[in-house]
Amino acid sequence: MNFLPWLILFLPLCACATITLFTQRDRKLSAGLSIGAVVAGFLFSILFISSSGWNLNTELTTTWLSVGDFHIDFGLRLDPLSLMMTLLVTGVAGVIHIYSWGYMADDPGFSRYFACLSLFTFSMLGIVLSNNFIQLFIFWELVGVSSYLLVGFWFERPAAADAGKKAFITNRLGDFGFIIGILLVWATLGSLNFGDLEHKLHADPSALGAMATTAGLLIFCGAVGKSAQFPLHVWLPDAMEGPTPVSALIHAATMVAAGVYMLCRVFFLLNLPGSNALTVIAAVGGFTALLAALIATQQNDIKRVLAYSTLSQLGYMVMSVGLQGRTPAMFHLTTHAFFKALLFLSAGSIILALHHEQNIWKMGALRKKMPVTFWTFVAGTLALAGVWPFSGFFSKDTILAQALEQPNPALRYGFFILGVLIAAITAFYMFRVVFVVFSGPARSDGAGHAAESPSVMLWPLRILAVFSLIGGVIGVDALYNKMFEPLSDEFHYALWQRLLLPFAEAPFAATLGLLAAAAGFFAAYRLYTNVLTDPLPEKLGSTSQWLRDRLYFDELYEATVIRFHDRLAALANWFERWIIEGFCIGLVRGGTDLTGRMLRQVQSGNLQTYAFLFALGVALVLYFVLL
Repeated sequence: MNFLPWLILFLPLCACATITLFTQRDRKLSAGLSIGAVVAGFLFSILFISSSGWNLNTELTTTWLSVGDFHIDFGLRLDPLSLMMTLLVTGVAGVIHIYSWGYMADDPGFSRYFACLSLFTFSMLGIVLSNNFIQLFIFWELVGVSSYLLVGFWFERPAAADAGKKAFITNRLGDFGFIIGILLVWATLGSLNFGDLEHKLHADPSALGAMATTAGLLIFCGAVGKSAQFPLHVWLPDAMEGPTPVSALIHAATMVAAGVYMLCRVFFLLNLPGSNALTVIAAVGGFTALLAALIATQQNDIKRVLAYSTLSQLGYMVMSVGLQGRTPAMFHLTTHAFFKALLFLSAGSIILALHHEQNIWKMGALRKKMPVTFWTFVAGTLALAGVWPFSGFFSKDTILAQALEQPNPALRYGFFILGVLIAAITAFYMFRVVFVVFSGPARSDGAGHAAESPSVMLWPLRILAVFSLIGGVIGVDALYNKMFEPLSDEFHYALWQRLLLPFAEAPFAATLGLLAAAAGFFAAYRLYTNVLTDPLPEKLGSTSQWLRDRLYFDELYEATVIRFHDRLAALANWFERWIIEGFCIGLVRGGTDLTGRMLRQVQSGNLQTYAFLFALGVALVLYFVLL
């Protein structure tokens, strides 16, 4: 069975290569290859887990690079964390691949789309299964390349092309810090293998010495870029220019979750004596979650609302990691993959029915026209808002409970209150979308003539809706807890006990979380039931405009960082053109030219000149001999 993980990893790459080289003109075959590869990967994952069990903790390696004493293996790390993420990536990606067959059916780039989708799936699986930093970083960059291709898929549209470049360049900023952190760890500890590094730090926690905080924060830079944390959060909302299934796969379920996964994988580098990295990580995550939630309240593009919701939930996960809550972070990452993919795909169903209209104020009255989309979107909303018994309630409750377990009172109550506040805002902006899109009058001709999507798009919605409902009670948290807290007591509960467990273990967190969701719901109900325009701008005044314009972060970066970069580039261009090329290289070039011209006169071919030079030479020789 050891060959199955290799098949799971490389099947999508084979599909990508085959589509690119041979089947571009055969749309059905291209889609079939891409879908078959990821679905086969999902089935092979189930087969491998059923044969080896969840307690597996091993590596499959083969020598990749060997230069003297320097060796790098191409290896697969197989443990509960990577196995669960493999199931998640292949499962959610499989559903989205099937949905894409219907959503992209009329697109002229149909085959190219599925080739890029397969490349992304291969890259993401590479991140999940890597057992060392070098391999992880290579797949990390491959995810960046494939996301660039997918975000800018409709490259003929300037907005999509710009969004692809923005996502790619912004991620490179975070990756620059990431690679420096990797090099620092290698220079200090002499290894890049996760298992070796963990063993060395377990034997000597002070091995990184005074560089512990620096190394941890540089590694965190990779997550800041990939998981779109402040201040590199600006690329994610613009990435909604890609096709909606791309938004569901890359920017909700998998790619942006890679940063959280990486932090949990290398947590041993962050939680070291004397290191303050985790405190900074928690602060950045909490601030990002609040910032994105506030901005989401005044976005009118349905995909941008979901994009900022993704930012906010990623902030939740990063905050949990910073609070030493790896199990809550990965639990929420898993449930978030279900309900956020569901919300994006439901939004795609709406957008397609309204002929690619994304403004929620041009929708309305879709509840009866699109019943399946309505109920699945509501299921995703209830899960995201943290309403019992949907999956988001259980995972969000574990994060709030984790905050209450902090020994420092300032951190304990500060992060708990922040988490509850974000939960209330999340419920408010999501039910705002539900009331505006599905109730009230139809606000455009497209909304008035909308019809339900085809079955190939509806069945993925139904499947994700089921997991959005039951995802919190199927034992995902217990599996992660076994991975991260192997010495903790194991408890086995019946289904009804799991449903009520949050109220028994952390009643204060569970109750306040539910009250926050209820407060957000009633606020949205009072403001947005049967309205034609948004009443909130009138109440908030200029604050509403600030939130709608995303607090002008893009304008701020344009006026500072980008302008500085442009001027620095202009200065470098002037220096290179006039100093290096004009003066330095020109001096060498001119001197060589002048010397050549002078020497050329010696070889003129004139006999009189040669006779004169001969006589002059003889005279000089006689002069020096007789002197």
